[in-house]
Amino acid sequence: MDEEGTFTDYASVRDMLLHAQERRGFLTYEQKAALQHAEWAASNNRNGYSTDPKVFNDIFNAIMEIELFQKYPDLAAKLSELMPMHEDDVRAVIASRRISIEGGDVTAVLDIVRQHIGVE
Repeated sequence: MDEEGTFTDYASVRDMLLHAQERRGFLTYEQKAALQHAEWAASNNRNGYSTDPKVFNDIFNAIMEIELFQKYPDLAAKLSELMPMHEDDVRAVIASRRISIEGGDVTAVLDIVRQHIGVE
């Protein structure tokens, strides 16, 4: 989350750090490490699909329309960034909060992700 209380994806973090590097001419050690991680996480090397801030926001907003995720926007953001392609991946994220999810909600999440990244 950023200071406004919104969730940020890896591609946005990468872009912000690159912009900071361009403005200042350098990054601290920690910022360089964060930039390396953000570049990897936003690339297609992580899950086969590169991330884009617009796609992240579209997936996040669509998942937030599911009743369960209205209480857990952090889980919706995590799923939006991970772009899960299998039921087990969705259930693993949900299990981190020890809540249960109906099979229809899992299918809805998978359908949303597939629709927004162009897989069907």
